[in-house]
Amino acid sequence: MKYLLGIDFGGGSSKATLINTDGAIVAESTTEYPTYYPTLGACEQSPEDWIKALSENIGVLLSNSKIDSSDILAVSIDSATHTALLCDSDYKPLRNAIHWTDTRSRSQAKFLKENYGDMIFSKSFHKPDTIWTLPQLLWVKENEPDVFAKIGSVFFEKDYIRYTLTGVYCTDYIDAQGSMLFDCNEMCWSEELCDLVGLDVEILPQIKAPTDIIGGVTKAAADKTGLKEGTPVICGTTDTVMEVFASGAVNKGDITVKLATAGRVCVITDKPYPHQHLVNYSHITGGLWYPGTATKAAASSYRWYRDTFGGSYSELNVGANDVPIGCEGLIYHPYINGELTPYADPMLCGSFTGIRATHTKGHFTRSVLEGVALSLLHSKKTLGEIGIEVGKKATVIGGGAKGELWRQITADCLDMELILTESSDSSLGSAMLAGVAVGVFASPEEAVKKCIKPVSVTKPIKENTEKYEKIFEEYVAIHDALAPIYDKRDI
Repeated sequence: MKYLLGIDFGGGSSKATLINTDGAIVAESTTEYPTYYPTLGACEQSPEDWIKALSENIGVLLSNSKIDSSDILAVSIDSATHTALLCDSDYKPLRNAIHWTDTRSRSQAKFLKENYGDMIFSKSFHKPDTIWTLPQLLWVKENEPDVFAKIGSVFFEKDYIRYTLTGVYCTDYIDAQGSMLFDCNEMCWSEELCDLVGLDVEILPQIKAPTDIIGGVTKAAADKTGLKEGTPVICGTTDTVMEVFASGAVNKGDITVKLATAGRVCVITDKPYPHQHLVNYSHITGGLWYPGTATKAAASSYRWYRDTFGGSYSELNVGANDVPIGCEGLIYHPYINGELTPYADPMLCGSFTGIRATHTKGHFTRSVLEGVALSLLHSKKTLGEIGIEVGKKATVIGGGAKGELWRQITADCLDMELILTESSDSSLGSAMLAGVAVGVFASPEEAVKKCIKPVSVTKPIKENTEKYEKIFEEYVAIHDALAPIYDKRDI
């Protein structure tokens, strides 16, 4: 038997998934790594932590599966989009990577929007915001000029990790679309966008297709990870499109609802929908796109809550399960890192409102789950307003989708039937993509047919949906009342 290896690097952990050529999952492994918050608004990760997690994950996977690494046909890596690592001309990191949730570039994003907003939008399909690499680079230029002057290469997360395996410097066109340095019309780096920050376009990585085999595992990487020297490594792509792929969404009209670090409601389309409230990326399937809305802190809200107030997810869920819909007036807004759809406002803050002395920890827990689901409802409504039809069925993906209570809350909020598959992890998508790249699967559609296995369906409860519609009105009104206060802050 031969195997395919996919490795994902998410907001705070790496997951590796090994599948065989029949599409069955053979082994999985997860390793967490830290995110650093050195100053207010900062959100950084260390490339050393990524590489440590890579080696640990592969080692555990090989040990648990008891396979010979020579039987792995190909490896693919994915990661969060537009998490940039600035390196010198020898590909050595100059500083920690700037995570896409970093909000320090607010003033730079505002400057770019006010002075070059139309041009940037016409080329990148997005408006300047702190999540994109271009404003972040401008922040580095203005605040860390010594670092900026030494930039000789710009990696995105999965590209640096893959570079340590192969020694090849490149990226794929989907990850490039998340940089705000890429012309989405011409599908190439934009000198005009790079000029806005004074970056030489020649130092940017060569653009590849996600399924291109870009090299093999080097001897040094083989010694470090346990992989066999020469094992083919494909370019790979971003975690979101790999989650979409792993959910089985490869045809126009397919829908995914994501409960991961960020949340998304995403509909597969046959064209991009440039709009100030949407994120547009190409799909791996030719001619298709996956314009989506985005809740900036979905599962990361729950992780923050767990880490701050204590308890395991299973313990917290038990307490929340007995709390009635609406948490008896307690409402949570998941704006702990600002918000994307529909506000694109980095100044928004998270909040618990309507607190009473009768509220328990269970109330607060459920309000976090409901607040994220209400934000996803806002995303769904935004798609409809733009003219993208959202059907009644979707595949639910991401780590948060494993919780039965959260799936039901989300199904009720969205009034959608949510299909849970055996695994929708982006690492599975990457393993499937590796299979397409080396010809194990003839097409993405064949990969889906062989690898995707539905396990349950969560149907919305009509009376609950009606209750959430009323709560949503209050949810929006609270935002409208608090947003002007947050906007006046200088932090």
